[in-house]
Amino acid sequence: MDLRDLRQEYSMRAFDVTDADPSPLRQFESWFREASHAELPEPNAMSIATVGGDGQPTQRTVLLKLFDDDGFVFFTNYESRKARQIESNPRVSAHFLWLPLQRQVEINGTAERVSTGESLKYFTTRPRGSQLGAWVSRQSDVITSRSLIEQKLSEMKRKFATGEVPLPAFWGGYRIRPHRFEFWQGRPSRLHDRIEYIPESVGGGRESVGGEDPRGWQRRRLSP
Repeated sequence: MDLRDLRQEYSMRAFDVTDADPSPLRQFESWFREASHAELPEPNAMSIATVGGDGQPTQRTVLLKLFDDDGFVFFTNYESRKARQIESNPRVSAHFLWLPLQRQVEINGTAERVSTGESLKYFTTRPRGSQLGAWVSRQSDVITSRSLIEQKLSEMKRKFATGEVPLPAFWGGYRIRPHRFEFWQGRPSRLHDRIEYIPESVGGGRESVGGEDPRGWQRRRLSP
């Protein structure tokens, strides 16, 4: 397929350093609220990039379930490929794409397991089918057919037919503690607005524009 003429001009709005909140978390919250109010499908969907021991990056989409001053939390199987890669190299990148708003956000940081109590608190809010699903899937393992999953689901339904579904020991959350943010707003002629937040302590010789927030974040514009 020839995709050279498949393009869209971005012209909805501008985004300058002076528009950016001094706090990257508050800026993310502002954009996230707009994405939610715009009724985009699953605005909390984010791509997570991890790197294996062979240096090969991999990506997948997960759902953000909590963000606060401590970071960004998602949940997964601790025996999955992503979890194994995080355990050997906790440096990750998260990416949000809100195309109808012509926006992207990239968050770089390090991932660490949340407490069992935090995982349990979230697990109890999941639909029962999702709770059972956590017990069924040996995530990322090779399987010969879907019927094996369906058989395992039937087994788990019988096993936990009464009472609450317990939290699996191999399932829980990761918290990404950010050390870099980039907010991207599409602009005409591919001259996009890119505002980066970095810790003040690593600002180096590049000029910081817009100041710092009390916790030491710099805002600066990047060339498109």
